[in-house]
Amino acid sequence: MKLVIENLTKTYKNGVKAIDNLSIEIGTGMFGLLGPNGAGKSSLMRTIATLQSPDSGSITFGTINVLEDNMSLRKVLGYLPQSFGVYPKMSAEELLDYLATLKGIANKAERKAIVKEVLEITNLYDVRHKNVAGYSGGMKQRFGIAQLLLNNPKLIIVDEPTAGLDPAERHRFLNVLREVGSNCTVIFSTHIVEDVKELCNEMAILNGGKILKHSTPQQATKELENTIWTKIISRDELEANEKSFNILSSNYNQDNTLNIRVHSAEKPSEDFFAAVPQLDDVYFIALKQDEPELV
Repeated sequence: MKLVIENLTKTYKNGVKAIDNLSIEIGTGMFGLLGPNGAGKSSLMRTIATLQSPDSGSITFGTINVLEDNMSLRKVLGYLPQSFGVYPKMSAEELLDYLATLKGIANKAERKAIVKEVLEITNLYDVRHKNVAGYSGGMKQRFGIAQLLLNNPKLIIVDEPTAGLDPAERHRFLNVLREVGSNCTVIFSTHIVEDVKELCNEMAILNGGKILKHSTPQQATKELENTIWTKIISRDELEANEKSFNILSSNYNQDNTLNIRVHSAEKPSEDFFAAVPQLDDVYFIALKQDEPELV
């Protein structure tokens, strides 16, 4: 099933245009929505999930007109927001059973089977009797995936799910998401480039409520071949280099020198070396090109 968004616009009462005439098509598989904080990612996720209405535009998922038929979309939707609360004194197993009841699974044996299945998928079965409130950040996020799987969703939306997770928990979470994302449409919103690189077969870069680029991670990176250059400079040289070159990023080396990366169709100067393009470069170029021109 395909998610089709056309000319979607949302402006809040404070005048912030969170979604700016946005159009995009998203098919089956893992789709990465990449952008900085405040880019409009959560506004778009909430609108697709029918938690808020746009000012104009349309959203369809397969044959479902999302804006006119919220309930049909919710029946096939799994949603994990940026933050969610849990009841303090309920185990994972009890809470999932309760949530399955809310999602309309009335048969007790059926609920027990689906709860066991989602606990196993998310690697939480061994801690099913523990209170969810006492879970670590990564375990809570995996519980979030478990609850959204209860209704066998065809569209899954996860909003900034790896923010704040340590590397081991992040890795476990991404593995779970990779497993569940093979047969349905998964929209994965993040500001972490590495998440998209590791997980997604398609991506879009969003800023100011607009799609700046829509491609695959591989194709977007390939387009930058022979245009990324690097050199090592001292900290004192950074300002002068910023004035002369289109610097995308700068990283400290162990000896306190800086490794700068520059985007240029030709070699900027003799002291630069060709570098292999990375997805970070794609991201920084898109954001730089979107910056307003200084008059």
